[in-house]
Amino acid sequence: MKTTLIRLMNDEAGFIVSSELVLISTIAVLAMIVGLSEVAHGVNQELEDVGSAFGRINQSYYVAGAHGHKACTDGSSFHDQVDFCDGENDIVCDRSPRKEGSGYYN
Repeated sequence: MKTTLIRLMNDEAGFIVSSELVLISTIAVLAMIVGLSEVAHGVNQELEDVGSAFGRINQSYYVAGAHGHKACTDGSSFHDQVDFCDGENDIVCDRSPRKEGSGYYN
């Protein structure tokens, strides 16, 4: 038992947590946090693009009436009005928040 303990104390091939390792680990963790923040920002921008594309779909239609010898049918139409959230860049991460009632949608 005593010889095993002495051998372990004199062993130089072990792993020692040094200040360099702590510094490298800290830099790596900070780089991952910044990278994940950029990924989240990119995902938010792509989702905004998808939402804007759905908002810009024009659902208007017009069906002309048909008139024959003994019958006729009326036509039909629908005009898609602009909605409150149909504009681009409704969700923006690049500028600071505005005060309430500052006039963007008011």
